Amino acid sequence: MKIKDTIDRIPGGLMLVPLLLGAVCKTFAPDAAGYFKGFTQGIMTGVIPILAIWFFCMGASIKLSSTGVVLRKSGTIVLTKFIAAGIITLIASMFLPPEGIQTGLFAGLSVLAIVCAMDMTNGGLYASLMQSYGTKEEAGAFVLTSIESGPLMSMIILGASGVAHFEPQIFIGAILPFIVGFALGNLDPKLRSLFAPGSVLLIPFFAFSLGNTIDLHTLLSPLAGLGIALALAVIVLTGIPLILADKYIGGGNGTAGLAASSTAGAAAANPVAIAAVAPQFAPAAPSATVLVAICIIVTSIVVPIITGLWFKRFGNPAEIADARADEVPTKHLNLAE
Repeated sequence: MKIKDTIDRIPGGLMLVPLLLGAVCKTFAPDAAGYFKGFTQGIMTGVIPILAIWFFCMGASIKLSSTGVVLRKSGTIVLTKFIAAGIITLIASMFLPPEGIQTGLFAGLSVLAIVCAMDMTNGGLYASLMQSYGTKEEAGAFVLTSIESGPLMSMIILGASGVAHFEPQIFIGAILPFIVGFALGNLDPKLRSLFAPGSVLLIPFFAFSLGNTIDLHTLLSPLAGLGIALALAVIVLTGIPLILADKYIGGGNGTAGLAASSTAGAAAANPVAIAAVAPQFAPAAPSATVLVAICIIVTSIVVPIITGLWFKRFGNPAEIADARADEVPTKHLNLAE
Protein backbone atom coordinates (compact mmCIF):
# COMPACT_ATOMS: atom_id res chain seq x y z
CA MET A 1 0.00 0.00 0.00
CA LYS A 2 1.32 3.41 -0.97
CA ILE A 3 0.05 5.24 2.10
CA LYS A 4 2.89 7.77 2.19
CA ASP A 5 2.44 8.62 -1.49
CA THR A 6 -1.27 9.20 -0.91
CA ILE A 7 -0.58 11.48 2.06
CA ASP A 8 2.00 13.42 0.05
CA ARG A 9 -0.61 14.17 -2.61
CA ILE A 10 -2.69 16.02 0.02
CA PRO A 11 -1.46 19.60 0.63
CA GLY A 12 0.11 19.58 4.09
CA GLY A 13 -0.96 15.94 4.37
CA LEU A 14 1.75 14.89 6.81
CA MET A 15 0.23 17.37 9.26
CA LEU A 16 -3.41 17.39 8.17
CA VAL A 17 -4.17 13.65 7.99
CA PRO A 18 -2.93 12.79 11.52
CA LEU A 19 -4.61 15.95 12.85
CA LEU A 20 -8.00 14.89 11.44
CA LEU A 21 -7.52 11.34 12.73
CA GLY A 22 -6.87 12.76 16.18
CA ALA A 23 -9.95 14.98 15.94
CA VAL A 24 -12.07 11.97 14.98
CA CYS A 25 -10.78 10.11 18.05
CA LYS A 26 -11.54 13.08 20.30
CA THR A 27 -15.03 13.47 18.83
CA PHE A 28 -16.23 9.88 18.80
CA ALA A 29 -14.07 8.31 21.52
CA PRO A 30 -13.27 11.17 23.92
CA ASP A 31 -12.34 8.80 26.77
CA ALA A 32 -10.02 6.61 24.71
CA ALA A 33 -6.81 8.06 26.14
CA GLY A 34 -7.95 7.47 29.72
CA TYR A 35 -9.20 4.01 28.84
CA PHE A 36 -5.98 2.74 27.25
CA LYS A 37 -3.60 4.73 29.47
CA GLY A 38 0.12 4.01 29.19
CA PHE A 39 1.99 4.85 26.02
CA THR A 40 -1.20 5.18 24.00
CA GLN A 41 -2.40 7.90 26.35
CA GLY A 42 0.99 9.58 26.03
CA ILE A 43 0.74 9.76 22.23
CA MET A 44 -2.86 10.98 22.33
CA THR A 45 -2.35 13.68 24.95
CA GLY A 46 1.37 14.51 24.79
CA VAL A 47 1.27 17.43 22.39
CA ILE A 48 3.45 19.66 24.61
CA PRO A 49 6.38 17.26 25.20
CA ILE A 50 6.28 16.08 21.57
CA LEU A 51 6.35 19.68 20.36
CA ALA A 52 9.19 20.44 22.77
CA ILE A 53 11.33 17.67 21.26
CA TRP A 54 10.32 18.74 17.76
CA PHE A 55 11.35 22.35 18.47
CA PHE A 56 14.69 21.06 19.77
CA CYS A 57 15.27 19.05 16.59
CA MET A 58 14.21 22.03 14.48
CA GLY A 59 16.79 24.20 16.23
CA ALA A 60 19.49 21.59 15.74
CA SER A 61 18.83 21.48 12.00
CA ILE A 62 19.59 25.18 11.42
CA LYS A 63 23.12 26.41 10.75
CA LEU A 64 24.50 29.52 12.45
CA SER A 65 24.89 31.13 9.03
CA SER A 66 21.12 30.93 8.64
CA THR A 67 20.35 32.98 11.76
CA GLY A 68 19.80 36.23 9.88
CA VAL A 69 17.31 34.60 7.53
CA VAL A 70 15.44 32.93 10.40
CA LEU A 71 15.14 36.16 12.40
CA ARG A 72 14.14 38.17 9.34
CA LYS A 73 11.42 35.65 8.51
CA SER A 74 10.29 35.43 12.15
CA GLY A 75 10.20 39.17 12.63
CA THR A 76 8.37 39.72 9.36
CA ILE A 77 5.67 37.17 10.22
CA VAL A 78 5.15 38.29 13.83
CA LEU A 79 5.10 42.03 13.12
CA THR A 80 2.88 41.71 10.08
CA LYS A 81 0.38 39.49 11.90
CA PHE A 82 0.39 41.84 14.89
CA ILE A 83 -0.09 44.99 12.80
CA ALA A 84 -2.79 43.41 10.64
CA ALA A 85 -4.68 42.15 13.70
CA GLY A 86 -4.33 45.56 15.33
CA ILE A 87 -5.77 47.42 12.35
CA ILE A 88 -8.64 44.95 11.98
CA THR A 89 -9.44 45.15 15.69
CA LEU A 90 -9.30 48.95 15.65
CA ILE A 91 -11.81 49.07 12.81
CA ALA A 92 -14.05 46.47 14.48
CA SER A 93 -14.02 48.40 17.76
CA MET A 94 -15.63 51.34 15.96
CA PHE A 95 -18.73 49.26 15.25
CA LEU A 96 -18.91 46.56 17.93
CA PRO A 97 -19.62 47.07 21.66
CA PRO A 98 -17.30 45.39 24.20
CA GLU A 99 -19.98 42.82 25.08
CA GLY A 100 -20.40 41.93 21.40
CA ILE A 101 -23.49 41.68 19.22
CA GLN A 102 -26.30 40.05 21.17
CA THR A 103 -29.03 39.63 18.55
CA GLY A 104 -29.46 39.17 14.85
CA LEU A 105 -27.44 37.46 12.13
CA PHE A 106 -24.09 38.34 13.71
CA ALA A 107 -25.05 37.52 17.30
CA GLY A 108 -21.95 36.39 19.19
CA LEU A 109 -19.46 38.39 17.16
CA SER A 110 -17.26 40.63 19.30
CA VAL A 111 -13.99 42.51 19.26
CA LEU A 112 -12.71 39.91 21.72
CA ALA A 113 -13.41 37.05 19.29
CA ILE A 114 -11.84 38.94 16.40
CA VAL A 115 -8.58 39.83 18.15
CA CYS A 116 -8.10 36.35 19.63
CA ALA A 117 -8.69 34.71 16.26
CA MET A 118 -6.49 37.12 14.30
CA ASP A 119 -3.34 37.76 16.30
CA MET A 120 -1.90 34.31 17.05
CA THR A 121 -0.24 32.14 14.40
CA ASN A 122 -0.26 28.35 14.69
CA GLY A 123 3.53 27.98 14.85
CA GLY A 124 3.50 24.19 14.64
CA LEU A 125 1.25 24.21 11.58
CA TYR A 126 3.39 26.90 9.95
CA ALA A 127 6.68 25.11 10.54
CA SER A 128 5.33 21.75 9.37
CA LEU A 129 4.07 23.33 6.15
CA MET A 130 7.47 24.90 5.62
CA GLN A 131 9.01 21.45 5.95
CA SER A 132 7.07 20.60 2.80
CA TYR A 133 7.12 23.89 0.94
CA GLY A 134 10.01 25.94 2.34
CA THR A 135 13.61 25.90 3.44
CA LYS A 136 14.79 24.91 6.91
CA GLU A 137 15.34 28.60 7.61
CA GLU A 138 11.72 29.35 6.75
CA ALA A 139 10.56 26.41 8.88
CA GLY A 140 12.64 27.73 11.77
CA ALA A 141 10.99 31.12 11.48
CA PHE A 142 8.38 30.02 14.02
CA VAL A 143 10.89 30.94 16.74
CA LEU A 144 9.56 34.45 17.40
CA THR A 145 5.92 33.38 17.17
CA SER A 146 6.24 32.29 20.80
CA ILE A 147 5.94 36.01 21.61
CA GLU A 148 2.31 35.69 20.55
CA SER A 149 1.63 32.90 23.04
CA GLY A 150 -0.99 33.67 25.67
CA PRO A 151 -3.24 36.72 25.90
CA LEU A 152 -0.47 39.35 26.05
CA MET A 153 -0.55 40.43 22.41
CA SER A 154 -4.35 40.42 22.40
CA MET A 155 -4.36 42.63 25.49
CA ILE A 156 -1.90 45.04 23.90
CA ILE A 157 -4.03 45.24 20.77
CA LEU A 158 -7.15 45.79 22.86
CA GLY A 159 -5.40 48.63 24.65
CA ALA A 160 -5.49 46.87 28.03
CA SER A 161 -2.33 48.53 29.31
CA GLY A 162 -1.76 48.07 33.02
CA VAL A 163 -3.78 44.85 33.25
CA ALA A 164 -1.86 42.60 30.85
CA HIS A 165 0.71 40.47 32.65
CA PHE A 166 3.61 38.80 30.90
CA GLU A 167 6.10 36.70 32.82
CA PRO A 168 9.52 36.68 31.08
CA GLN A 169 10.26 33.10 32.12
CA ILE A 170 7.27 31.87 30.11
CA PHE A 171 8.71 33.37 26.95
CA ILE A 172 12.17 31.95 27.74
CA GLY A 173 10.65 28.53 28.40
CA ALA A 174 8.90 28.59 25.03
CA ILE A 175 12.08 29.15 23.01
CA LEU A 176 14.67 27.38 25.21
CA PRO A 177 14.41 23.93 23.51
CA PHE A 178 14.96 25.59 20.14
CA ILE A 179 17.96 27.55 21.43
CA VAL A 180 19.58 24.49 23.04
CA GLY A 181 19.07 22.45 19.86
CA PHE A 182 20.43 25.31 17.76
CA ALA A 183 23.51 25.58 19.98
CA LEU A 184 24.27 21.84 19.96
CA GLY A 185 23.69 21.52 16.22
CA ASN A 186 26.17 24.30 15.53
CA LEU A 187 28.75 23.14 18.06
CA ASP A 188 28.90 19.67 16.53
CA PRO A 189 27.78 18.88 12.93
CA LYS A 190 27.34 15.22 13.94
CA LEU A 191 24.74 16.26 16.51
CA ARG A 192 22.98 18.21 13.77
CA SER A 193 22.95 15.09 11.61
CA LEU A 194 21.60 13.08 14.56
CA PHE A 195 18.75 15.39 15.57
CA ALA A 196 17.74 17.11 12.32
CA PRO A 197 15.65 14.21 10.93
CA GLY A 198 13.35 14.57 13.96
CA SER A 199 12.09 17.89 12.57
CA VAL A 200 10.18 15.87 9.96
CA LEU A 201 9.76 12.56 11.76
CA LEU A 202 7.81 14.03 14.69
CA ILE A 203 5.27 15.97 12.61
CA PRO A 204 2.58 13.23 12.37
CA PHE A 205 2.95 12.46 16.09
CA PHE A 206 2.36 15.98 17.38
CA ALA A 207 -0.33 16.50 14.71
CA PHE A 208 -2.25 13.47 15.97
CA SER A 209 -1.86 14.63 19.56
CA LEU A 210 -3.00 18.14 18.63
CA GLY A 211 -6.00 16.67 16.84
CA ASN A 212 -6.99 14.95 20.08
CA THR A 213 -7.69 18.40 21.53
CA ILE A 214 -10.27 19.22 18.83
CA ASP A 215 -13.92 18.16 19.09
CA LEU A 216 -15.55 18.18 15.67
CA HIS A 217 -18.95 18.67 17.33
CA THR A 218 -17.92 22.30 17.67
CA LEU A 219 -18.76 22.66 13.99
CA LEU A 220 -22.37 21.80 14.83
CA SER A 221 -22.68 24.76 17.21
CA PRO A 222 -25.24 27.49 16.35
CA LEU A 223 -22.21 29.74 15.93
CA ALA A 224 -20.71 27.43 13.29
CA GLY A 225 -21.61 29.60 10.29
CA LEU A 226 -20.30 32.77 11.94
CA GLY A 227 -17.17 30.93 13.08
CA ILE A 228 -16.43 29.63 9.59
CA ALA A 229 -16.89 33.14 8.19
CA LEU A 230 -14.52 34.52 10.83
CA ALA A 231 -11.96 31.82 10.02
CA LEU A 232 -12.04 32.70 6.34
CA ALA A 233 -11.68 36.37 7.29
CA VAL A 234 -8.59 35.48 9.33
CA ILE A 235 -7.02 33.77 6.32
CA VAL A 236 -7.87 36.58 3.90
CA LEU A 237 -7.31 39.65 6.08
CA THR A 238 -4.06 38.45 7.62
CA GLY A 239 -2.96 36.25 4.72
CA ILE A 240 -2.79 39.03 2.14
CA PRO A 241 -0.51 41.29 4.25
CA LEU A 242 1.59 38.26 5.20
CA ILE A 243 2.05 37.23 1.58
CA LEU A 244 3.11 40.76 0.61
CA ALA A 245 5.45 41.05 3.60
CA ASP A 246 7.02 37.67 2.87
CA LYS A 247 7.65 38.63 -0.76
CA TYR A 248 8.87 42.20 -0.33
CA ILE A 249 10.50 42.09 3.12
CA GLY A 250 11.21 38.44 3.87
CA GLY A 251 12.53 37.67 0.41
CA GLY A 252 10.21 34.69 -0.12
CA ASN A 253 7.57 33.80 -2.69
CA GLY A 254 4.58 34.35 -0.39
CA THR A 255 4.24 30.71 0.67
CA ALA A 256 5.62 31.31 4.17
CA GLY A 257 3.27 34.26 4.66
CA LEU A 258 0.21 32.29 3.63
CA ALA A 259 1.27 29.38 5.86
CA ALA A 260 1.16 31.79 8.84
CA SER A 261 -2.43 32.92 8.20
CA SER A 262 -3.93 30.54 10.75
CA THR A 263 -5.31 30.70 14.29
CA ALA A 264 -3.18 29.11 17.01
CA GLY A 265 -4.62 26.32 19.13
CA ALA A 266 -3.76 28.20 22.31
CA ALA A 267 -5.93 31.12 21.19
CA ALA A 268 -9.05 29.32 22.41
CA ALA A 269 -8.03 30.05 26.01
CA ASN A 270 -7.52 33.78 25.46
CA PRO A 271 -11.12 35.08 25.65
CA VAL A 272 -11.60 33.75 29.19
CA ALA A 273 -8.11 34.87 30.25
CA ILE A 274 -8.70 38.40 28.98
CA ALA A 275 -12.18 38.60 30.49
CA ALA A 276 -10.68 37.69 33.87
CA VAL A 277 -8.58 40.86 33.90
CA ALA A 278 -10.86 43.04 31.76
CA PRO A 279 -14.43 42.45 33.04
CA GLN A 280 -15.99 44.52 30.27
CA PHE A 281 -15.34 41.57 27.96
CA ALA A 282 -16.91 38.97 30.26
CA PRO A 283 -20.31 38.87 28.43
CA ALA A 284 -18.55 38.16 25.13
CA ALA A 285 -16.13 35.49 26.42
CA PRO A 286 -18.34 32.35 26.06
CA SER A 287 -19.31 32.96 22.43
CA ALA A 288 -15.81 34.23 21.61
CA THR A 289 -14.33 30.97 22.87
CA VAL A 290 -16.58 28.93 20.57
CA LEU A 291 -15.84 31.17 17.58
CA VAL A 292 -12.09 30.96 18.14
CA ALA A 293 -12.30 27.16 18.49
CA ILE A 294 -14.05 26.99 15.13
CA CYS A 295 -11.37 29.24 13.63
CA ILE A 296 -8.70 26.85 14.89
CA ILE A 297 -10.38 23.88 13.23
CA VAL A 298 -11.18 25.61 9.94
CA THR A 299 -7.79 27.32 9.51
CA SER A 300 -6.00 24.06 10.41
CA ILE A 301 -7.79 22.45 7.47
CA VAL A 302 -7.91 25.29 4.93
CA VAL A 303 -4.47 26.87 5.37
CA PRO A 304 -2.49 23.69 4.48
CA ILE A 305 -4.61 23.21 1.36
CA ILE A 306 -4.28 26.74 0.01
CA THR A 307 -0.61 26.89 0.99
CA GLY A 308 0.04 23.77 -1.08
CA LEU A 309 -1.87 25.19 -4.02
CA TRP A 310 -0.02 28.52 -3.73
CA PHE A 311 3.34 26.73 -3.69
CA LYS A 312 2.45 24.72 -6.79
CA ARG A 313 1.60 27.96 -8.60
CA PHE A 314 4.29 30.34 -7.33
CA GLY A 315 6.89 28.20 -5.56
CA ASN A 316 10.18 26.84 -6.84
CA PRO A 317 10.55 23.16 -5.83
CA ALA A 318 14.04 22.94 -7.36
CA GLU A 319 15.26 25.86 -5.26
CA ILE A 320 13.82 24.31 -2.10
CA ALA A 321 15.44 20.97 -2.91
CA ASP A 322 18.81 22.65 -3.44
CA ALA A 323 18.50 24.53 -0.14
CA ARG A 324 17.78 21.32 1.73
CA ALA A 325 20.62 19.50 0.01
CA ASP A 326 22.99 22.05 1.52
CA GLU A 327 21.76 21.17 5.01
CA VAL A 328 21.59 17.72 6.62
CA PRO A 329 21.37 14.70 4.27
CA THR A 330 17.84 13.50 5.10
CA LYS A 331 16.68 12.62 1.59
CA HIS A 332 14.74 9.59 2.78
CA LEU A 333 12.52 11.91 4.82
CA ASN A 334 11.87 14.46 2.08
CA LEU A 335 8.18 15.33 2.12
CA ALA A 336 8.25 16.18 -1.58
CA GLU A 337 9.14 12.63 -2.62
